[in-house]
Amino acid sequence: MFIDERVKGKRHMAIIKYHKLVRDRIPEIIESTGKTCTTEILPDDEYLKMVDVKLDEELAEYHQDQNIEELADLLEVIRAAAVARGYTLEELERVRAEKAAKRGGFEKKILLIEVKD
Repeated sequence: MFIDERVKGKRHMAIIKYHKLVRDRIPEIIESTGKTCTTEILPDDEYLKMVDVKLDEELAEYHQDQNIEELADLLEVIRAAAVARGYTLEELERVRAEKAAKRGGFEKKILLIEVKD
């Protein structure tokens, strides 16, 4: 985020630069407050890069706040990443379920300390 402060007429105007992937309705929500925003539609290759950046961002926010809203944001970006990489949500769930059946989930809270030969 970068803040560029300018004076327009006699009104002070702050321009905040984000350069980050946002949810589809965010520009509409911003404009409903009387502000304007500049956006662009990303080509697929750049979108994949920005989805990966967004995953890191949302994971960091979850680590900081540890609430259900941040978990929901993380899940939304995971879903977007799967679709962007050509997978269906059904495929993602199938692979998750297969891995859980073969290797288990995390319900038992097991911490592996070491393995000896």
